[in-house]
Amino acid sequence: TTSKKRAITMKFAVCSLALLASASAFAPAAVNTRSTSLQMSLKNDMANFGKFALAGAIAVGVAAAPAQAITKAEINQLSYLQVKGTGLANRCPEVIGEDSITPKAGARFSEMCIEPKAWAVEEDIGKGGKTEKKFVNSKVMTRQTYTLDGIEGKIESVGGNLVLTEQEGIDYAATTVQLPGGERVPFLFTVKDLVAKGNAGSFKPGFQMGGDFNTPSYRTGLFLDPKGRGGTTGYDMAQGLPGLQSGEEGDDDLFKENNKTFDVTQGRIEMEVNKVNAEESEIGGVFVATQLGDTDMGSKVPKKILSKGIFYARIE
Repeated sequence: TTSKKRAITMKFAVCSLALLASASAFAPAAVNTRSTSLQMSLKNDMANFGKFALAGAIAVGVAAAPAQAITKAEINQLSYLQVKGTGLANRCPEVIGEDSITPKAGARFSEMCIEPKAWAVEEDIGKGGKTEKKFVNSKVMTRQTYTLDGIEGKIESVGGNLVLTEQEGIDYAATTVQLPGGERVPFLFTVKDLVAKGNAGSFKPGFQMGGDFNTPSYRTGLFLDPKGRGGTTGYDMAQGLPGLQSGEEGDDDLFKENNKTFDVTQGRIEMEVNKVNAEESEIGGVFVATQLGDTDMGSKVPKKILSKGIFYARIE
């Protein structure tokens, strides 16, 4: 029948788009290298940089073009085999519409998806005998498993403005990006314990929200380094080098390597809603987030990482 033909045609189009998306997900970018201090103020950085970055994200089209948009309804029509191997599972649905949603008391957000589309690492760039910190574009090396999904939480109204509190979901993803010189920077992309404060009492195009979140250690206590040392298991020191690890002078060079720590740092995210579908209770938009990278369990200074992309959520 005509309706069946239309359904088959639509599924074929979505699958074709997914294949194109997976092929272009790892397009190379350009970059350079160096590190920052652990005790940095991401909040101040985002206050100065967040709004500008959000505007830039919208201007250069961080969100996919409308012709490439895949809605939640279209994704739900596909079977597992139609999605498998296409990269579609790593993409966030996109929203069509410019409506307005005013959450009621006790409202929640669910199925939140956060998909980064561009990454940059802060580096010390030298020029004319001077150095300055700049974010340099980097290339993602992780396969298509870096998108956060299924995030849920509560929505409250404080002083007439909405406040979203993240509670559960697939809210972290181990990710690695590569600088132009070849150096790779691992980090845990996450929004754990996010409390995002909005600037209005309803979701509509132009609504902005932002807040801090916790970034757990990239590695857990069970991880063992090449010398067999770990946080909660493994050797206390590198075997074969006892003379340098006696507690006397000379031990300082290996102290951080021997004494592993589980560092929890703070990140910040700014989000702006640009699409709202009241009929489906969906919102979508763009985000900019900054956080610290891997500390190698306390033995090195982490780099600051900037992520930009799109997000999706349902309001219940």
